Parts: sequence; C-alpha cells; structure tokens
Amino acid sequence: MCLSKKLIKQIRSVTGYDEQIISLHKPEFHGREKHLLSDCIDTGWVSSVGSYVDAFGAEIAKISDCQFGVPVVNGTVALQIALSLVGVSEDCEVLVPTLTFVATANAVSHLGALPHFVDSSYRTLGICPSRLRQHLEKSAQVRNGQTWNITTGRRIAAVVPMHVYGCPVDMDELTALTLEWPMAIVEDSAESVGSKYKGRACGSLGQVAAISFNGNKIITTGAGGAIVTNDEDLARRAKHITTTAKKSHRWAFIHDEIGYNFRMPNLNAALGVAQLEQLNARINQKKRLFDAYAVALSELNGVSLFETPSYSSSNNWLITLILDQDMAKDRDFLLDELNNDGLMSRPVWTLMHHLPMYNGHPKADLSHAIDLEMRVINIPSSAYLGAAL
Repeated sequence: MCLSKKLIKQIRSVTGYDEQIISLHKPEFHGREKHLLSDCIDTGWVSSVGSYVDAFGAEIAKISDCQFGVPVVNGTVALQIALSLVGVSEDCEVLVPTLTFVATANAVSHLGALPHFVDSSYRTLGICPSRLRQHLEKSAQVRNGQTWNITTGRRIAAVVPMHVYGCPVDMDELTALTLEWPMAIVEDSAESVGSKYKGRACGSLGQVAAISFNGNKIITTGAGGAIVTNDEDLARRAKHITTTAKKSHRWAFIHDEIGYNFRMPNLNAALGVAQLEQLNARINQKKRLFDAYAVALSELNGVSLFETPSYSSSNNWLITLILDQDMAKDRDFLLDELNNDGLMSRPVWTLMHHLPMYNGHPKADLSHAIDLEMRVINIPSSAYLGAAL
C-alpha cells in the first residue's frame, strides 16, 4: 500500500469516518458565547467601548503571564503596534523568519521598515538562534549599543520570534544573542496562546507580544488580536495610539497625535471572554488528539509527527507532519490525496523571500527553511476531534 493510502487510513482511524470533510481547524462555540453576545445587544454596548473589552484584555494578559493586555482588531495590527512601541520605524530592519505567515513580514512593512529574513530550526520550526548568530557575525556590527547591517547601513532594530503552530522558539538562546547583538524582542504569538517555554507562557518572553484571535485559531473573537506586555508604559502607549490617540475627557474630543482606530469592538471581546473560559479544556483535547496521531502514525515510513521539545509545551494549534527528505518530491501528491479524501491538509506557507514583494530583501542563508518548506504538512487539528478520545 502506498504512503498516501496508509496515511489516509491512519488519520481516519483517529478522526473517524462519519464526516465526509474534516476541516483543518474548525472554530467551536460550546460555552457562554450566545449569552454574552446577547448581553452586548441587550445593553447596546456593541462597539469599541464596553466591559468585555477590559475583561478580555485582563484575561488574555493573565493567560500570557503578563500584567497588561490591549485588545485590537486583528493580529497583524497588534504586531505592527508592538514593533512601533520598541522603536521600529522607517528604514530600520527587523529580523523575521522566512518560514512564517505573511502577516509577520507585512507588519514590519506597514511601519516603513524592512523585513530581514532569517533561517529556521529543525527542532522548533521557528527562528534558529545559532544560525542567526552565524549570520550576524558575518553581516552585522554593534555601534554605540545598536546593531547595524554592514551591507545596507541600516539599523537592525528588533527580532520577531514567531512560535510556529504553537511550538515555542528557543527563547533562552535568542535572548542571550540579543545581549551581544542589541535589539528588541517582539514575540509573534499569533498561534501560541496557551503554549509554554520552560514553564513560561508565550507572550511573556520578550518586551512585548502580539496575539491573533482569527477564526482558525485555538480560541477566536471572529477577528481580533491583542498586545500583551509587562511594561506599563508600553501598555499605556499601546492603548492610547490604538484608540485614535484620544485623551480621556468626559465630553471633549482631544487627540494629541496621529493615532489608529484599531479598537476591538465589545461584541468581539465578549466572544473572546467566553472562548477563553474553554481554553484549558481545548488544549487538553488537542493534546489527546496529538497523542492519538502519534500512536496511529508511529509505524509509517517516510513521514514523522513533529514534536515540541521536551522543555516546552505546545497548544498543538496545528498538528504537523514532516516528510523524510527523500519524500519531499511527493508532498503535493500527498496533499492532493488527503484533500480528495476530505481530510483538509495544508503545506507550510510559501517562504517570505519567495514572495514578489519581498524578493531582494536582506536575508541570511535560509537552507533549513527551504528544506522544511517542501516537507511540512498540517493535518486536521480541531479540538473537537480529541474530545471523544
């Protein structure tokens, strides 16, 4: 039996055969969502002011081991604002993984800065600190407490570790690197709510972090994001500039700088409050699903289940297969076969430096990411699939 048929059989042994099409990651609403949304409608607090905005900000901060949370309209603007808070501005460079969703690079570009693409780790799928160190030793220098690209002459202002599919980046190594090569750490925690690195929550591992609550995430607000931090000054500024830079006053409209209307509506925040109440149960269900896949796929040759390093815990947002290198040529065929059977499966994103708008941007040796691009497949990962296991 060929690999595609074996793979379909084993995945179906876990997910069941009742559903003709099984989504990659399906939003689920099993809690107080309708009740809290009705409360918004009944009270009239449906827009950008309301008690659920504050409650959601406080709860997502707590889950992220942070003191402050600022809800916004989506994860991309959360990252854009987070970068601006640490001083990223026009003509700076920001180190981002080439293996990431396009929003990571776009958030940098929205500020007029340039994404500078770096390589990935086979162990975490995120930024590889040792590969980054080698790159900086060849391409950068420290002057007056800042890191500069010696080829382009631009300041490298920040690095953005993106926790791919919920697996934390090796943050101790990355933090140590930034002590030698000074730059801010801004976490892209879009996919990692509930994940932990050595017992510490993703979102609390840099100066500031951005989170996404898109419909395909482990918990959703429909559309939405948040900025989390332990720095009170950064949190206060994030709140100010994302709410049109309006100064507090009982009735006057006073805006003291050019701000953004990035406020999360109370309706979305209410949905988020109800969803967060289910987060721990959802993580447990997804862990059971991962464990079931691990057993079902253990005997297959040519493919392996990606596992988070033992020192971390993942929310298992998207469960990931890694094809053996000699099977990379069959990736697209396997994807076709899985999807034809109703098992929604996806490759990793097209690498950022391959996209037309980012062709020619500064980049390191990206050989690990290029290799992984042809070998990564995500399989159905919804929490409900693990509920009955």
